[in-house]
Amino acid sequence: MTTHQLFMLNPWKNGEDGPYYCPDCGVVEGFFAYTPQARKRVEIIAVDFPRPRPAIVAALGEENQSSPVLVLAPETAKIPPSARKSMTTGAWFIDDAVEICNYLGTACNGVLPHP
Repeated sequence: MTTHQLFMLNPWKNGEDGPYYCPDCGVVEGFFAYTPQARKRVEIIAVDFPRPRPAIVAALGEENQSSPVLVLAPETAKIPPSARKSMTTGAWFIDDAVEICNYLGTACNGVLPHP
């Protein structure tokens, strides 16, 4: 992987209910509206709601299937304090929507969430 990977949930239905969307994924989508150049810095991978989520499991292991989740590229020089390391794959990741926006906003010279 030479770029960051961002896993985001597709909208889903729960039987007859829905469709639903992930509010945290909506926060990240909102960030992209303000900082569109950030989309070019990440590979966005849409995943379905039901678990297991094979693409996320492959990147981070079964214990880390939350979304949104930003998997940092291996050559990332400075790992932010908000990142965690997968014990299964060794990959560093951020799984908090606001922290994802903070990281990408800083990395892409974009907007930052108000503290």
